[in-house]
Amino acid sequence: MTGTPHTPAPSGKHPGKQMLSEQVYAHLRDAIMRGSYAPGDALKPQDLAREQGVSLAVVREALVRVVGDGLADRLPNRGFAVPSVSDRRWQEIAEARRTIEPVVLRMSIERGDVDWEARVRAAHHRLVRTPAYVPEEGEYYSSAWSEAHRVFHRTLLEGCGNPALLETFDRLWTASELARRWSAHRNPHRDGAKEHRALEEAALSRDADTAAEVLVQHLTLTATALTDGSGQGA
Repeated sequence: MTGTPHTPAPSGKHPGKQMLSEQVYAHLRDAIMRGSYAPGDALKPQDLAREQGVSLAVVREALVRVVGDGLADRLPNRGFAVPSVSDRRWQEIAEARRTIEPVVLRMSIERGDVDWEARVRAAHHRLVRTPAYVPEEGEYYSSAWSEAHRVFHRTLLEGCGNPALLETFDRLWTASELARRWSAHRNPHRDGAKEHRALEEAALSRDADTAAEVLVQHLTLTATALTDGSGQGA
């Protein structure tokens, strides 16, 4: 670019603090998700402000949002940092998901209509056909695959017809996204595709017992990798 710091943006206005904060937030979120920051790494506001060419106030606002997403911790008198792999929260979130999601899946299988079946099949097809890794996004799951993965799991539960339960799923999913990526990285040989296929088949066969059992195992393997040094999950 050839403009000076005083060159106006295309709209004729300088980027506002909110817009800058959104940009820094997106950068931080993507960097943490891609593994640019290792578990436990410090997120230093001064360094980030210098790197991004913005004020400390803008960076702090973005960091607070990242903390809200569960992708960073605010440490008393120590600033901000990426959570650790061994953080107890990951096991607590996994326990919550293992408690809630199989129940909702049973409801979904009981109540879901033929349109729900079609959406489950379509969501699974999209998941299968989306590359899990792309070179330009680093060694963790691609953003496109992560979204297809979320949609598949959510679609399985949408047949329950209960918005409050689906909102609970949404919150827990967001809170567990970082742990899910770490887990996959620690065990690249896990056959997640086989597990997803088993989930789809059991759900569409209206076999609630098998579907719930497969889902519990699926969620448990993800959490296990964060407590087992050899890695057992994705």
